[in-house]
Amino acid sequence: MSSQWDEQAMQIERELDVCGLVCPLPILRTKQALATMVSGQILKIVATDPASVIDFQVFSDQTGNELISISQVSDEFVFILKKK
Repeated sequence: MSSQWDEQAMQIERELDVCGLVCPLPILRTKQALATMVSGQILKIVATDPASVIDFQVFSDQTGNELISISQVSDEFVFILKKK
């Protein structure tokens, strides 16, 4: 996992805004979004809950979905996940 990645190099198939939601809702919404995607597709998630940083790392480890990137812009956290 890296903190920097090139958005131009990968096509984001879906974006998910979970701003304002707290654990466990960002992860639950992410699971729902991933269920509609095929293997290898990229999901971008934007969240405001600081706990989501740890939550998404654990989610990635437990599910096998690759957490490509975590970044922070102001009070928003941006996660880039690749579906397994």
